[in-house]
Amino acid sequence: MELKNRKLTEAEFLAERQTVLGQWPTGSDPDLDLDRAVAFLKSIPDEKNFAKKLAAAKYQGRTLVQPRAGVPVLYEHIKLLQYLEASGADFVPSTIDSYTRQNRYPEAEKGIQESFIHNRAMLNGFPAVNHGVAACRKVMESVGVPVQARHGTPDARLLAEIIHAAGWTSNEGGGISYNIPYAKNVSLETSIRNWQYCDRLVGYYEERGVSINREPFGPLTGTLVPPSISNCISICEALLAAEQGVKNITVGYGMGGNIVQDVAAIRTLQKQTDDYLRRYGHGDVTVTTVFHQWMGGFPADEAEATALIAMSSTVAALSKATKMITKTAHESIGIPTKEANGLGIKTSKFVVTLLQDQEFPDSPRLAREMKQIESEVDCLMSAILRVGEGDLAVGIVRAFEQGLIDVPFAPSKYNAGKVLPARDNEGCIRILEFGNLAFADDIKVFHQEKIAQRAAYERRPVSFQLTIDDIYAVSNDHLIGRPNRDK
Repeated sequence: MELKNRKLTEAEFLAERQTVLGQWPTGSDPDLDLDRAVAFLKSIPDEKNFAKKLAAAKYQGRTLVQPRAGVPVLYEHIKLLQYLEASGADFVPSTIDSYTRQNRYPEAEKGIQESFIHNRAMLNGFPAVNHGVAACRKVMESVGVPVQARHGTPDARLLAEIIHAAGWTSNEGGGISYNIPYAKNVSLETSIRNWQYCDRLVGYYEERGVSINREPFGPLTGTLVPPSISNCISICEALLAAEQGVKNITVGYGMGGNIVQDVAAIRTLQKQTDDYLRRYGHGDVTVTTVFHQWMGGFPADEAEATALIAMSSTVAALSKATKMITKTAHESIGIPTKEANGLGIKTSKFVVTLLQDQEFPDSPRLAREMKQIESEVDCLMSAILRVGEGDLAVGIVRAFEQGLIDVPFAPSKYNAGKVLPARDNEGCIRILEFGNLAFADDIKVFHQEKIAQRAAYERRPVSFQLTIDDIYAVSNDHLIGRPNRDK
């Protein structure tokens, strides 16, 4: 089927569904009958429905807290999520293992068995497809808060079928954000088409009165991503999802480090996503935001790492993000213990609770940063729609082919990889090398001047060394990668 940004007909969806369900034996579960799945999802109380809980939090102006976590053995995964809920998580995740993300279900099955044999996790997540609907329902029924699948999968069609039928009312990802930062050889045509199916499944449920949340992955590569690039991709994925009938979308952003820029990024993400959805006939979609705590290198010292978590939480709360994804003080070490994850939740929850009645004040500087991000996003969106001749899906593919949209440090061969970011003298993320990024000349001049000001302050040339220093700066206790000299 030729890629277009159009809603799959019910006949097309159901025909493809037969192939999807045949990918692995758990796809033959009777509970995947759509009528049965709809009835089950309607029986889930509102407090365990992701979409409804997010909508309530947005109305109340609260920032809710969610960790990342997942282990391969069912009862151990349940114990983990129960611990995280008891630590204060408003939502619990099920992070999916890497084999499942690549649709390598036989290897995932072997990993489950080896985890039993060796009595330790032999997979880096929860293999939901292999466990099937019944086991995933046990996960949902074992906690009192909504459950979301978090992964990184270019083809999440069977995974989406199983987790939604099991009562998990949110699925993270999208055809761009779960391809370009995660895969090397998967074409955008393929991943966008796969995620159109995932979104059409959600649309099918919505048409029958079941609210399900969808969440594009905002941070992308998580390293010095300029806000306009990540916001543009989130807006594109929101539009693609809405076309398939999704009615509850959470768009995300990964902390950059400059507080004004971060607040501006969340505010413009909410505003422009709403605007673009209305512009293209999707004004009935509920949009919420998610702020991801620092995604780059963490300090090795636990006290410093905890301070970074607290700072992230402060920015999330003041930006009025609807949800925040937490980190742990063990980020620089490896996969955290449940205790470390619980402490990260408690730290984060305490900060956002203290700040829930406070707002970041408007200021000329904040207004300028918001205007800058909005202008850059509009430039990128215009280029995508222009080269797609009005079709968003086609435009995304062509824009990536031409480097008009380009994600820094992404592994995908379908990404130009020519954009290089660096911080300015105040720590805002700017662009050092543009490649063929579709920015107007005045926007390029703005970035060049900002970086030149920093270089002059540091008495060194504008070069790639700025980028290198910035990548390692936070893990070395600074935001900006200053050279080692007295100021």
